Order: sequence, then structure tokens, then C-alpha cells
Amino acid sequence: MEEIKIYTDYIKLDDLLKFAGMLGTGGMAKAVIQDGLVKVDGEVCTMRGKKLKGGETVSFNGQTVKVVK
Repeated sequence: MEEIKIYTDYIKLDDLLKFAGMLGTGGMAKAVIQDGLVKVDGEVCTMRGKKLKGGETVSFNGQTVKVVK
């Protein structure tokens, strides 16, 4: 599992998918989140603006990353 370090108070879910290289564009991130293809801490999350503050795991398309503050 890859760790993604953030230096801000939080990162939004759609931004994390782009930052981690899981998707190339914000439009793609929005679509896969709305389609229920992304999991946060093992639960499907359809909120693209969900604030991740550190400690969460995000899974998409067989890849999982952990947000580290």
C-alpha cells in the first residue's frame, strides 16, 4: 500500500485520486466516484468533495493508498 503524504489540513477525494496518479483528470475522478467505484476505509464513497484528513485508505481499480498527515 502506497502512502500519500499531505501537508494541508485535508485533501478532497477527487483531488487525491489525481494526486496519487490513480486517474488523469478531475472529470474522470468525478465520474468514477459518482459511479460508486471508489472506496474510503472499505466503504463505497460517492462524495467527490469528501475531506480526507489523514489515516484514511482509498481504493480504486485494485490500487489502495493511505493518506498520511
